Amino acid sequence: MKKVVVFGGGTGLSVLLRGLKLFPIDITAIVTVADDGASSGRLREEFNMPAVGDLRNVLVALSQSEPLVEQLLQYRFNTDSDLNNHPVGNLLLTALFDITGSLTQSMVALSNILKIRGKILPFTEDNAILLAHTKDNEIIEGESNITKAGKLIDYIEYKNKVSATDDVINAISEADLVILGIGSLYTSIIPNLLDNNVKKALLKSKAKKMYVCNIMSQHGETDNYKVSDCIKQINRYVCDDFIDVVIANTKYIDTDIQDIYRKEKSSPILIDEVELKKMNVELIKEELATFTNNQVRHDSLKTALAIFTYLTKEDN
Repeated sequence: MKKVVVFGGGTGLSVLLRGLKLFPIDITAIVTVADDGASSGRLREEFNMPAVGDLRNVLVALSQSEPLVEQLLQYRFNTDSDLNNHPVGNLLLTALFDITGSLTQSMVALSNILKIRGKILPFTEDNAILLAHTKDNEIIEGESNITKAGKLIDYIEYKNKVSATDDVINAISEADLVILGIGSLYTSIIPNLLDNNVKKALLKSKAKKMYVCNIMSQHGETDNYKVSDCIKQINRYVCDDFIDVVIANTKYIDTDIQDIYRKEKSSPILIDEVELKKMNVELIKEELATFTNNQVRHDSLKTALAIFTYLTKEDN
């Protein structure tokens, strides 16, 4: 069975994994743990631990348990007490971290209980703090603040020393395909590329490196970006020809929906085939967009099918 390693965070990674778990592949999800907003932020501050919110969402995405289990993990308390707005899944992971002293071990334990399809690894055991250096020379600390600021980002780094776990390095070395995305470029994807050992492992790996491009731009992160611009920024943190193949959406976004996104300073990320060809990046074009409540998302199944088809083609 082919081993596929997926890097990311946020809702995008969960969308991708929901589709991938339906195919006969060995999945390892490597999840950023630098989120410092809402419940994750409060738990980080109180327990001095990495963020657990994205890990919870990935657990739900890869779980093969009953739907009620998903409802349980995602259930948020609505109360006047300190429990307010904490999802049950975050509290479970925090309790396991307090017991084991390791977020990686916590994920193993909970994955066994929830019959997880694949393996879920936190990128690091360190309490990672992201710093964004903006184009106007401001330094913004914390993932939630970076996202809220909406300022054009020059580059990002960690404020503190952050090291990927040995499990992450081993997963990269064993991979047949490494996927980056779906997710925020600077706060979900690139944070996984900031560790030197990860860079070395990725460069040493013979696996193809795939990027699943976002459908819409994100203000402050990818304003007016084309597909090649996203890839150039990823490559900048590893090497010039790091990404081998990209999957991009060709489905038209209705004008009414584009108007809604325009209010958030967001627009479709356009495919620039000529530039991608110059960069020697293989382009896979598919109608991947799906629309729910005027929100644009990747179709989980279609996106996963495009990835699996590529994997199968690589065998021949």
